Amino acid sequence: MRAPEPPADLDHPDAWALHAFSDVEREREAAVWGWTDQWAPPWVMHGVVRHQEYDRKQMLLVVRASHPQDVPPQPADVVGVALVVVGREANTHLLWAGPLAVRPAHAHDGVLDVLLAGIEEEAAALGCTTVVYTAPHAPEPPAGPGALEPRTGAGRVPVDSPEAVVSLERGYALEQVGRHSTLYLPVPSPVLDRLGDDAAAAAGDTYRIVTWRDEIPEDRLDDLARLWTRMSTDVPLGEVDYDEDSWDADRVRSHLADLAGRQQHVLVAVAEHVASGELVAFTVLQVPFPEVPFGFQEDTLVLREHRGHRLGMLVKVANLRALAAWRPGVERIHTWNAQENAHMLAINVALGFVADGVAAVWQKHLA
Repeated sequence: MRAPEPPADLDHPDAWALHAFSDVEREREAAVWGWTDQWAPPWVMHGVVRHQEYDRKQMLLVVRASHPQDVPPQPADVVGVALVVVGREANTHLLWAGPLAVRPAHAHDGVLDVLLAGIEEEAAALGCTTVVYTAPHAPEPPAGPGALEPRTGAGRVPVDSPEAVVSLERGYALEQVGRHSTLYLPVPSPVLDRLGDDAAAAAGDTYRIVTWRDEIPEDRLDDLARLWTRMSTDVPLGEVDYDEDSWDADRVRSHLADLAGRQQHVLVAVAEHVASGELVAFTVLQVPFPEVPFGFQEDTLVLREHRGHRLGMLVKVANLRALAAWRPGVERIHTWNAQENAHMLAINVALGFVADGVAAVWQKHLA
């Protein structure tokens, strides 16, 4: 079923869907990882679904058949959930379902099949021709008959997992595998100093590093928009049917407001090309408003024409130093990378990120 429109607050009767969505996702995250750092609490999901300026967002929920249709379900009555997202301007052909979660106790009860059928119906109703969703697995299985490899040839997921079985039966292709990694803080000072000094020597005086927290100077929004636009074209996507997604200064403002609505602080480190004044590399850390012991390494990009100067390492080291000075209580950072993104993975490994799971990226072209 489609969730009701997002209410003004979490005490509203229609907020049952947000609470149920969060409850299912939390249970799934704990079962996969043994922790719930990446789980979105109801107040975070509330911020996600209320921000619809550049994407259409709709929650879909699978409710037990025994539940009366005229009574709002309780969280325990909901056994599967998905957030479906479709761009309003770019990539209007693509429906991205994520997060998508099924209660572990119902993993083999056909819930995922029902959920994917509902997602495909939603896609068709919106005129979308492609559906993409992701599914986490931990640990990554070893190579062999028990593993399934994507078209990229990098990474593996369990071939007998409910996601693999149901997806293949429904005509999905495993396009890509992402690696989940965790960095346990603090990074030893000698390691951070050595990596930072080596990167600074490679960059020389051609570039300078700047960091910001939450607020970005107005005269830098266009440059950041260009970097976020290039994130849609310059990072490995396998054969996922995703086109360029153009950003401008207004969209950067909207994105920052969206993150604030999800109760996320943002740390941004950028590399400025001194001669031109242009921003040519950036990295983003997200840290929840409450004093939780974790954060998230999000987008990182170095423009193609400025690669080879260790700028990726340089901006990441700068951001980690800024985080340590501001929030020393953060104990771990989570991140995702395409398994074929060898260069960025090498930077993360050098910093101390430890691989602890994967995510399958499934895609289906609708008839």
